[in-house]
Amino acid sequence: MSVIPLEKVHGDHLASKKLHHVIDNQQYLYSLDTLRLKIADPINRISYTTVLGEPYYAFQTASGERLFHGFSGELMATINADVAALIAKQHYLGDGKLVEQKLLDKAPMEASRNKGKVWQLIFDDTWNTTLYVSPTNGKLTTIRSDLWRIFDFFWMLHIMDYDEREDFNNPLLITFSISALVFTLTGIILLFKSFNIIGISRRKTKNP
Repeated sequence: MSVIPLEKVHGDHLASKKLHHVIDNQQYLYSLDTLRLKIADPINRISYTTVLGEPYYAFQTASGERLFHGFSGELMATINADVAALIAKQHYLGDGKLVEQKLLDKAPMEASRNKGKVWQLIFDDTWNTTLYVSPTNGKLTTIRSDLWRIFDFFWMLHIMDYDEREDFNNPLLITFSISALVFTLTGIILLFKSFNIIGISRRKTKNP
């Protein structure tokens, strides 16, 4: 686990998590005040973003994130298969081809940070690079590969969390840790006792 750099485990060499688009405020001409009136939920944050080079306002609310076009003010539709493929190829850094894509109703364990539906896009490179794209805002949320899956397997064994693979304080690990500590302490005690027994035996031998 310590041999492989975490950057490679996270797939930084396989795909770029963020694209460096220059955001020009002049592209966002639609009135924010008008958009605020369209949203019933309290707004936590408003930010500028882009999807395939198009400008969008991103409104973060308690019910989730919604994107509105910077020119027209139209609500961005759910990302379809063609758009998801374009987004994945835009982020992908390898030389493989996109061979499989599907919209999952529930994100798999390896993409557990996603909530609800997610696009899964698989490339046929050496490491079976898999990208997960949000169908609501078009963001690349997760990068996975066989390298990550190997690391994750040994991480699971290491922390002994065989379900979520995230809980470092699970009862099983704590139990085995305490047991290992008890065995270590009792071993040290027995070691000192054995030294004392050997010392006494030697003294008796010298002084019969």
